[in-house]
Amino acid sequence: MSDTATNGSDPSAGRDSTVDGGSGSTAGDDGAEDDGPAGPDGHAISDGGARDVVVPIALYKRVTAYSTLAAVAAVVFGFIMLDAATLQVSLVRRLVTGTLGAFGVVLPETALTALFSVIGLGLIAFGAGVYVLGSRFRAAGMGAENENAQDGDAKE
Repeated sequence: MSDTATNGSDPSAGRDSTVDGGSGSTAGDDGAEDDGPAGPDGHAISDGGARDVVVPIALYKRVTAYSTLAAVAAVVFGFIMLDAATLQVSLVRRLVTGTLGAFGVVLPETALTALFSVIGLGLIAFGAGVYVLGSRFRAAGMGAENENAQDGDAKE
């Protein structure tokens, strides 16, 4: 029986072999989805639905290194801000209250706690977002095309 007409959809949907650039299908691809391996903007879509951006290896290394550095720094500073929010004797809290006091600004303790909490949680969320976006990049020859790399390594 032909698998071209499934669930009343267009019989020609998903049959164009040039959509994925000729990379073929993987062992886990059962052909049940109507979507091709490329999204509407031409970026590859992995099995999880995330879009991968293929870049040259030099750019991949820079994006990976700097996005990971920024993500880790944001998460660490976020936890430092949460520490300042929960501890009344935190170094960061004393520096901020001292600096604001030098300018004549005095904030209530609850407002300062809320401010540090919001900044801390925001930095942690920002770090997670940077890491997620940075992990979408891949160099040519990585990711979806080489999902069965263990099989190829055993033959060499």
